[in-house]
Amino acid sequence: MGRIFVVLAALLELWVFCAIARALLSWFPLGYDSVWSRINHVLVRVTEPLIAPVRRLIGPVSMGGVGLDLAFLVVVLVIQIVAIPLLRNFS
Repeated sequence: MGRIFVVLAALLELWVFCAIARALLSWFPLGYDSVWSRINHVLVRVTEPLIAPVRRLIGPVSMGGVGLDLAFLVVVLVIQIVAIPLLRNFS
């Protein structure tokens, strides 16, 4: 049973890595048919199922005419602060 929690914690850490990579790629213009665009597409498909519900709850925060999406930050913080330590303690 403990191995299940170890694997789950590792998958959550991998998800956080993918989310951070997605955020970094969002800062750069990507060509439509580039390798980076395809990588970004995969990262969006992996991370969006957790981010989208949180985004619907809190919405973007307006800062000087620019909408700041805090959903990403909320999900990553919850995983880092709550989920991963809990899973490691159960293993």
